[in-house]
Amino acid sequence: MDGQFSDLMDDIGRKARAAAADLAYASQERKYAALVSAAHFVWESRQAILDANDEDMAYGASKGLSPAMMDRLRLDDNRLRGIVDALRAVAEQRDPVGRVLAEWDRPNGLHIQRVSTPLGVVGVIYESRPNVTADAGALCLKAGNAVILRGGSESFHSSTAIHDCLVRGLREAHLPEAAIQLVPTRDREMVSAMLKAVEYIDVIVPRGGKGLVGLVQREARVPVFAHLEGICHVYADKDADLEKARRVVINAKTRRTGVCGSAECLLIDWKFYTQHGGVLIEDLLKAGVEVRAEGELRKIPGTVPASADDFGKEFLDMIIAAKLVDGVDEAIAHIRKYGSSHTESILTENDETAAKFFQRLDSAILMRNASTQFADGGEFGMGGEIGIATGKLHARGPVGAEQLCSFKYLVTGDGTIRS
Repeated sequence: MDGQFSDLMDDIGRKARAAAADLAYASQERKYAALVSAAHFVWESRQAILDANDEDMAYGASKGLSPAMMDRLRLDDNRLRGIVDALRAVAEQRDPVGRVLAEWDRPNGLHIQRVSTPLGVVGVIYESRPNVTADAGALCLKAGNAVILRGGSESFHSSTAIHDCLVRGLREAHLPEAAIQLVPTRDREMVSAMLKAVEYIDVIVPRGGKGLVGLVQREARVPVFAHLEGICHVYADKDADLEKARRVVINAKTRRTGVCGSAECLLIDWKFYTQHGGVLIEDLLKAGVEVRAEGELRKIPGTVPASADDFGKEFLDMIIAAKLVDGVDEAIAHIRKYGSSHTESILTENDETAAKFFQRLDSAILMRNASTQFADGGEFGMGGEIGIATGKLHARGPVGAEQLCSFKYLVTGDGTIRS
């Protein structure tokens, strides 16, 4: 690694470690004040943030970003209001640090408590979406962690402007400004530096496309919370309510195609199709979605033939793969083969079928009669999220403030000795 980036990582890392030590015992009131102040500064500075975003949009266009990626990058007044609301929502949450998770007494005279504690220093590496700067900074602060943010090159100006508001909030609350640091360079060498910084960073959270997350998972020496792809399925069961199904399928695919909760595959039970025909496919086609269909569904005018690669693919675009299945068991088998353990939704009025779907699939999020677009920490009441973790260790599903905590045991005796 270039000495310049090694020195920069050392400087950022040392400051983060020192800040984390202070944050571990920072009061709930000071963290609340920092987040509410940051929300105020974001709204007060909204024109400067939007001007910075214009620079990023121009840069993204020059790089040839897809429409979905440009949508991720774009900020407007409504999205800034969303950032402000998320900061305030995180501020209002109960403090996860110091909570007694469990306690018990032992026959040997010991009283034992398991108590939540900050992870320490979190590294977040993300692409495009500048709102992640605020979400990650807020959630890490709430959980008593220092955070090192490395935003995407395309969102550099927007992230810098938002980060400035977070730092002003820390200053107002008399918390260390190094609690939330933004890597001040677009150079990708800093990604490599963060992935190897085991002496400074306790966990890495990548948030971006398959290329970024795959790189992090391959090269990181620091533990990682990650999902590789959001290959989300919607299964229309034979006992689905037609109108509910039509609403959910359209929303799951088209509300925002560039988010990881966007549906990428529609599975339709043969009996549903026999009863209702191709209405779900036709709705998608009318909405401008390219439907890559297999088998009988190819007969529906406007569809295109699906290739083998279309199942198990994250399109992040107005494209969806579709096929017919023979019942819930075949749907489950398909999802197990092609899914990414992110989010799946079943559309059914049959409680027994829904229970089987929930029991036999092991994705991080399973839904019934609801759009996969709800796979979001804010919609789960977490105020925001750093990402959706699909692994099985420590954090799973939306990673909010509580998931950014570990725990320790507090053991109390009374001159107690072991025989």
